[in-house]
Parts: sequence; structure tokens; C-alpha cells
Amino acid sequence: MENKILVETSARHVHLTDEHIEALFGKGHTLTVKKELSQPGQFACEEKVTVKGAKGELKMSVLGPARKASQVEVSLTDARTLGITAPVRESGDIAGSGACTLIGPCGTVELTEGVIAAQRHIHLMPADAKDLGVADKDIVSVKLSTPRALIFGDVVVRVSEKFAAAMHIDTDEANAAAAAGIVYGEIVK
Repeated sequence: MENKILVETSARHVHLTDEHIEALFGKGHTLTVKKELSQPGQFACEEKVTVKGAKGELKMSVLGPARKASQVEVSLTDARTLGITAPVRESGDIAGSGACTLIGPCGTVELTEGVIAAQRHIHLMPADAKDLGVADKDIVSVKLSTPRALIFGDVVVRVSEKFAAAMHIDTDEANAAAAAGIVYGEIVK
């Protein structure tokens, strides 16, 4: 594997538990696949919810499959628009994070925590990590050679047999680097 990694923009989205899927979309409802995502088994859904904070609300896509805990991932600009404090965290680390109201066609859910700005990260399979000389939980820097070239620091490496090689940044970060279309980054550690 070269020292280059595909960089994808992860737009604002919501992960839901089975309980919250039913509360928002109706008893017995299951998520409807709209399109498969780059990470194996992950998909964008036809379903959308409104995320409401103290200052505003935004319509967001739901990603599947269902999770153990509901989580809302936003950019820091989205968090300000909503009036929610969203700490920068790894996905799944929601303890003490921002609160919001989720509004669906059949009901609402009050999340007392769960709103984060996802820490930029790289998904790698073990063989890819070995080829790149990195390990799970390493923190690296990644250079994007875009029209507004940028080096992102504090990129956490996540290694699992379940992953496909890709770096995820949010829309604020993609806009800062003028990243559009197919973009690759180079790990510069």
C-alpha cells in the first residue's frame, strides 16, 4: 500500500438504536437502505430526522445499521447553528456530550447526550496499517494536496478487519481544504 489514503467527507448524520428507530418512525419500522457506504455493512438510509437544539434545527440523514447508542455527528459549524456544545470525540464516545431533540414522522426522542463532532480518523485493515507503519489508536498527520493544501493533525488511526481503508473528515474540514471529488491524503506522521 502506498503512503496515500482515500479521503472522504462525512456529512452530518444520525445513528439510532432500534428503540429510537421505532419511536421516530413507528412500531416495527426497520431502516431502508438508500445506498451502501464505503465502510462494509454501513449504509445511508432513506429515513431522515430533524435534529433540534437551543438555537435551531437541521434535517439529517440516518445511517444504518442500528447502533447500541444513538449518536448525532455534526461539524462545529452545525453545532453552533443548532446551539449545541458538541465535543470533538471518537465515534461512540458520547458520555457527557451534547443534548438534542430528534424529531421523526411518528414521534420525538430526547437525547440527554450523544451529539459530537467526530474526530478526524483513518479506517484501516491490519495489513494496511502494517504497510503504512501505524497501529490502532496512533495519532498521525495527513497532508491533502488539494487547491488549498492542508495538513490535518490529530488524526486517529482505527484498525479492524471490518474496515475499508479511508480517512474521514467533516464538511468544515473538507471546505477548509477545498476537498471535492476523489481526494487522497498522505500520512506524514
